[in-house]
Amino acid sequence: MGDSIVVVGGGPGGLFLATLLARQDSTATVTVYERNRRSDAFGFGVVFSDATLREIDAADSVLRDGLKDHGTHWDRIEVRSDGESYGFAGNGMAAIHRKTLLRLLQDNAEAAGVDVRYSTVAPPVAELAAGHDLVVGADGTSSTVRAHLEEHTDLGHSVTTAEAKFIWFATEHIFDGLTFVHRRSEHGNFAVHGYPISDELSTFIVETDHETWERAGLDQFDVTQPPGPSDDRSKAYLADLFADDIDGASLVANNSRWGNFRTRRTTTWFRDNVALLGDAVHTAHFSVGSGTKMAMEDAIELARQIGLQRDLPTALAAYQDARTPAVAHIQDAAVPSLAWWERFGQYQRDLDPFTFAFHFFSRSIAVDRIARRDPGLVATARARWAEQHGTDALHTPLDLAGRRTTGRVLGLAVKDGRTQLFEAGSPVAAVSTAAGDDTVTLVDAPDDEAGLAKAAHSLPDRGAVVITGGTPLTRTLLSEEARLRRGLVSVVVDNLSDAEIETALLAGRVDAVARPEGDAL
Repeated sequence: MGDSIVVVGGGPGGLFLATLLARQDSTATVTVYERNRRSDAFGFGVVFSDATLREIDAADSVLRDGLKDHGTHWDRIEVRSDGESYGFAGNGMAAIHRKTLLRLLQDNAEAAGVDVRYSTVAPPVAELAAGHDLVVGADGTSSTVRAHLEEHTDLGHSVTTAEAKFIWFATEHIFDGLTFVHRRSEHGNFAVHGYPISDELSTFIVETDHETWERAGLDQFDVTQPPGPSDDRSKAYLADLFADDIDGASLVANNSRWGNFRTRRTTTWFRDNVALLGDAVHTAHFSVGSGTKMAMEDAIELARQIGLQRDLPTALAAYQDARTPAVAHIQDAAVPSLAWWERFGQYQRDLDPFTFAFHFFSRSIAVDRIARRDPGLVATARARWAEQHGTDALHTPLDLAGRRTTGRVLGLAVKDGRTQLFEAGSPVAAVSTAAGDDTVTLVDAPDDEAGLAKAAHSLPDRGAVVITGGTPLTRTLLSEEARLRRGLVSVVVDNLSDAEIETALLAGRVDAVARPEGDAL
């Protein structure tokens, strides 16, 4: 469609798009501007799930061949805590060193006839847009192309900054698949996301909370300086803390410095003949999605629509319409995962090692789906519950306001002007905003996580609570505060399936769930 195409940014998404467009139209002139040198590659591993590789493989074999020749593959996720280790099988994933992937994509693009200009800052976007048929911003989270569009258009762009701190290293220790290692120092809790990316290195991402980071004195490095130098003080601290977990192996730095993850959402992905892809337009926390994978999928769809549509405006609109739901799905799935990582230190302190691991594994997936991947994991969780309670989770009795239920699946309804909990149509307990020995206290969850501290102050000193309002996530988080840290019996109001209720029980999130009738929620 476009005779002259410019891509700003020579990362995986930009290079992949340029290659697809050059192959799709041999008469097109495709140029990539990359400000870094050809040999530069910040970061370490890139992860792809087996399920997400199919579409990329269908478009180009470069990633499949690269993973086969240079990558690693695993099936099991492992959580280590307090000297115990638990796994979740059936999660096929593969990883490759970022610099290897970039080299393969660079070679691929150049073989397709793309003019890749390394060590070259792109001209101003207005100048590019005036002189070319299409300009694509694939220049990352600090995109200059997006900044240009925002000067002329309300893109509906928003940024949410996480509170947790993270830093990215590699290690010469080779993990056996995706491994999450949790350690406590005298300053607080730290966690590692580790996974192999070659025969020589594993990615080693460390997270902690802001207060622990400060107490450990890891806040002294100047993160505002230009890319290049790494935080050697933090490197030494973490190598010592996790020495037993990596057999004393070295940590490898590459522009390694602490940061806070930023989730970017954008409503409008283009204006006139300028479009965005990848991290320039959207991000999702690295615990659930690979930004590289999302950028490469953007590239596939953008190239496809340019080949299908008769004119550029229609192609760009179709590209945005096609990719928006898929990106939203990943970002929505990232919300509970990011919330988990913001609180992992609390969970490790609150829960025994197995429940802690299961809490993590089930943060965005229920037992029925977990069982399809790893029936043994679910069997263990159920057996542990039965050993403690004498029956399965859904049919375990619960004491509420002097009454004993026969199970953990209840109902909530307003009848005759009174809010009550029911079981099999029979009243169990009255629910009131005033705490009392013969009632259960009704507590409203906040609309967002920022209101959780205030909501926690409304929890009673004793007894049981029914948590309504808010969102599914804030109701769950307030329930965890009530039962894990306040010692209260917590009933969450939600329209959940039996599998979802069982998951919440086994993971320690709730004591029971009440399905609402009418407008009881």
